[in-house]
Amino acid sequence: MTKRNTQQRRHAIAALVQERGEVSVDELTKRFSTSEVTIRKDLALLETGGLLLRRYGGAVSLPSEMVVEEDAEQVSKRKIAIARAAAERLRDHNRVIIDSGTTTSAMIPLLGNKRGLVVMTNSLNVAGALRELENEPTLLMTGGTWDPHSESFQGQVAEQVLRSYDFDQLFIGADGIDLERGTTTFNELVGLSRVMAEVAREVIVMVESEKIGRRIPNLELPWERIHTLVTDDALSMEARTQIQAKGIALICASSPVDSPRRK
Repeated sequence: MTKRNTQQRRHAIAALVQERGEVSVDELTKRFSTSEVTIRKDLALLETGGLLLRRYGGAVSLPSEMVVEEDAEQVSKRKIAIARAAAERLRDHNRVIIDSGTTTSAMIPLLGNKRGLVVMTNSLNVAGALRELENEPTLLMTGGTWDPHSESFQGQVAEQVLRSYDFDQLFIGADGIDLERGTTTFNELVGLSRVMAEVAREVIVMVESEKIGRRIPNLELPWERIHTLVTDDALSMEARTQIQAKGIALICASSPVDSPRRK
């Protein structure tokens, strides 16, 4: 079989696993005329995306009890649309921070065609996914104190490490968006997020529209520290108007969801 580009190959692998239930690395290597290292990276990224489970020597399809319901699948599609729109703002050789979180993590598989990236993160999950990219970026870790709530490193050590660098962009999620105050979170540890914003020239918040308008007590980033908000196209016109009135660059990504949009 002639070689396909990376995205086509991964789609084909996911379809093959779904059809057969199980595939081996050796079989995929021969089928796609590529190396075992490349196939293992493909399987790792497909597993991160919830499309299969890796097993020794190959991969298997997801058990039926792990298959997401329709609503969860639509949420996943919105996250991917947001991640794709955010990734389009990232250029070769950029120095960026990628914070922990499921929405920011969804961007990682889309960075495989970027070259010369330098990426700082406080997330082991993000770090692991970055190491699976074909064009593996220069990876920097904050270190610090492990916070099980956010599954990321926090604290003074992490803040000191961040202040030793400067970055082009910060990609960060949020538990909620208070239209008056800014991003909000259930986590009381907000110091590191604020330092991330301090050392980045552009702060890009990635959040699903259903979280916009959600009031949570802990303010993370005030609007004056945010440059760009990337969300999905289910955002109401009223909320769009309020956000843009604050001088925020608003991107509403289209997601392939057939369900009716929120009003």
